[in-house]
Formats: sequence, C-alpha cells, structure tokens
Amino acid sequence: MTQKQQPSPTHNLRKNCLSYTEVLAQSISVLAPSTVPAAVLGLIFVTAGNGTWLSFLLGMIGLLFICSNINQFARRSASPGSLYTYIVKGLGPTAGVVSGWALLFGYLMTGMSTLCGFAIFSNILLSQIGIHVPILLFFALGVILSFAVAYRDIQLSAKMMLLFEGLSLVVILFLGILVWWHKGFAIDAAQVTLQGVTPGGVLTGIVLVVFGFSGFESSTALGDEAKDPLKTIPRSLIQSTLISGLFFIFMAYVIVLGFQGTGADLGKTEAPLNFLAPRTGLGFLATLINLGTLLSFFACTLGCINSTARIVFSMARHGLLHTALGEAHETNETPHIAVGISALITFLVPSVVYLFGITAFDAQGYFGTLCSFGFLLVYILVSLAAPIYLKGLGILRKRDTLLSFLGVGFMILPLIGSIGIPGSTLFPQPAFPNNILVWIFLGYIAAGLVWLYIQKFRTPKITQGVKEAVDEIHLKFGDL
Repeated sequence: MTQKQQPSPTHNLRKNCLSYTEVLAQSISVLAPSTVPAAVLGLIFVTAGNGTWLSFLLGMIGLLFICSNINQFARRSASPGSLYTYIVKGLGPTAGVVSGWALLFGYLMTGMSTLCGFAIFSNILLSQIGIHVPILLFFALGVILSFAVAYRDIQLSAKMMLLFEGLSLVVILFLGILVWWHKGFAIDAAQVTLQGVTPGGVLTGIVLVVFGFSGFESSTALGDEAKDPLKTIPRSLIQSTLISGLFFIFMAYVIVLGFQGTGADLGKTEAPLNFLAPRTGLGFLATLINLGTLLSFFACTLGCINSTARIVFSMARHGLLHTALGEAHETNETPHIAVGISALITFLVPSVVYLFGITAFDAQGYFGTLCSFGFLLVYILVSLAAPIYLKGLGILRKRDTLLSFLGVGFMILPLIGSIGIPGSTLFPQPAFPNNILVWIFLGYIAAGLVWLYIQKFRTPKITQGVKEAVDEIHLKFGDL
C-alpha cells in the first residue's frame, strides 16, 4: 500500500530577521519569570523555608547543565525543529519523534496554563472596577490576540513579548528593592545560615524550581529566523537561564524577608506580591503587578503558540504530519496554518475543562504539572543525545560526558518529585487528581508511538526520511 504523494510546501519562514534581543525575548517569555514570585514562590517556601533562595540557586545550576548539553547541538546547527531535530541527530528518528511529541505537549500545556493565568488576572483587574466577564471570553480574547500577532509577524511577536515581560520584570524588581529598602537592606541571618532548613526540603523545592524554568530552550525553535543562529541561540539559552535565575534568587530573598514580622504565612499566601505592596507605602503597585503578571501570562501564551507552530512546521516538512502544516504564509512568512491549529487547541482544551466544572485556577495548576512531564523527558533525552552526537563527530571529551551525566541526573530529581515514591516521606506520591496526570502524559506518548508505527507501516522509509532531512540541516552548517 503506497501513500498518495502530497505536494511539497512552496513557501518558507523569513530568514535572518530576528536580532539577539528578540531571540532572547522568546526564551524569557515562555519561561515567564515574573509569574514565579507573583504566584509560585509561596509553594516553594512551604518545603524549602529559609532555603528557598538556595533551591533557586541549585535549580539554576542544574538548568545550566542542560543548557550545556543543548548547546552542543545549537552551536552546530539550527532549524525550527528545536530539540526534536537535535535528538534525532543524537539518538535516532524514533527517539526524536517521541521528543517532538513531548515538546508539543510541553508547549501546548504551558500555553494552556498561562492562558488560564491570563483569564484569572484579567478577571481580577476588571472586578476592581465592578466589571465581571465570563472566563471563556478571556480564554477567547487571549488566544485571538496571540493568534493575530503570531500569524502576522514573528518580529512583532518578539518585540511584544520583550515589551510585556520586560515591563512586568521592572515593576516586580522595583517592588523587591522597595521591600528590601523598608527592611533597611538587612542581611537576613536566618536565610544566609539556612536556619531550620533541611536537605530534603531544599531538594523538594528544586522540583518546583525546575518547573519554573521550563521553556527556557524555546528560542531553539527560531533557527531559521534568527540572525547568526549558531551564536545567538546558544547565548540566549545561557543568558535567559542566568537572568531568570538571578531574578528568582533575589526575589525569593526579599519576599521571605518581607514576610517576617507580618504575622502572615508566605506558604499560604496565593499572591505574595499583592500582600507586600501596600506595606511599602505604594499600594498602587499591587494593581501594576497584577497588570504586569497578566501581560506576562499573555506573552507566555504567545511564545508557546510560536514554539508549538514551528515544531509542527518542522515535523510536517519531515513528512511526519500533513504537508499543509509545513506551509508558510506567502507574505508574512510565518507558519500560519500551524499557528492556527496551535491556537485552536490552546483555546479548546481549557474551555472544555472549564465547562466540565474545573476552575481556571485549578486547571492552571493541572496544565502546569502536565507540561513539566513533556519538558523533563526532552531534557533527559537531549542530555543523553549530546555525548553520542559528539562521539559521532569524533570530538567527545570527558567533560562532555560528565555534563551529560549531571544533566540526566538533575532532571531525574524533579521527575521523581512529580510522580513520588511509594512509602517515601521525602517524595510522597501526589493525591488525586494529580496522581493521574503522569498517566495522561504516558498515554499521550503511547498514542504518539502507535501513530508513528502506523505511519511506518504506510510509509516504511519515513524514519529514514526524517534522519536524512535532519542530516541535511547539519550539512548546511558544515559540521559533517
């Protein structure tokens, strides 16, 4: 049985149009650092306590190991396929396709989670002036605006993400400095000496910290559109991780310090920045922070749709998805069909979940946990792929093997923390419904493998075609 030959795509993405700053904006927007102190930090404090800053520091170091493994590929080739093409090159087509499905899952779930956050904070801001709008309309608004920008121009997307995330970070940093100033720029001995901190608490905190960094690698999907991609993309990975990590460490320190003496429990405060803002004497900052967080959630949703669309685009061009998904807009030079499909899925799933009675707040958490499984699998696979790839080039060093080992080992920690260990008090198994989320992800990956083997039955040479397509990308950059 032969598969009917489909026409090849006729248009390509815009070449060499994104500056380094715009490439960096993609990674930082999907990482969405401003949302962590605004909504997640209290959860990390529950386990890490005065060692919250240390959990962030260790998490940043661990992610730098992953950056080093990714950059073994990113310094030698670039394409819209992101880590999917890297893993094909290192571990072969089957592992590569699995990683492609996992990346799509990670970005889609992240986009859905931040879309819920966008709706929540939109509702908070409008309710302050007595306007109440159904959550579904906020879902629709967030996706329609994201689609319009992603469809129109990747440069517009990058500039908008840079502006929104930048404004949010500036406002939150300003509040952090104010909080520290009100404390007399004190050196908090309890945090510095890790008073009351246990190793298990810090390790458990790292699990959530890694989730906060998820998506830092998204600039690798801009391989065709970035200027000088073999330099700008590797730099963006390292610098987005360092910038976000230092921001996290500083904000963790000042927020924990700011809550001291207030009588409030940081671990039970859903919006710690809103709690601290009035205590600086500038209560209006709470509204600015809510607006900044809303813009950050929107920028992340937009960034996820861009990343998802480019991986779909790349997989379609390799014959793994319908050819139409590998088509670029003739004028805009964006993967417009893939953008539309990505945006539609990002809207439909949260809407259906909400209509089944799950609140936007709960859905945000579920989607956030689900996305982590996709990223963790990909980070492990790319760390395994790096030394194999380098060995094939004849340039493998002991240092590269060590970085691979450290990257895999570090990612296993949050993976174990996500699914738990039966009978363990350090890594307890999550309660329902969180305990079934990993099975949803595994079911999704299993379905992807079944789909791949069906495609291989219909087109026996499909995986060979994927390998050859990825090899051509690397040959173009002259590494073979």
